[in-house]
Amino acid sequence: MNQIVTPKMTTATEVFPTYHAEDLTKSGTQARILLNGQVYSLRITRAGKLILTK
Repeated sequence: MNQIVTPKMTTATEVFPTYHAEDLTKSGTQARILLNGQVYSLRITRAGKLILTK
């Protein structure tokens, strides 16, 4: 008898690490992120949007 196997669906949180922006900014509005020796600035706007700049 043939059996139908449904593939397991994975969510984004199972594949990628998830961080709260407030944790990265330590409940403030800005944080610095380092990547390959470059410094990036992460900012939370008053409207609750995220801006990442180099």
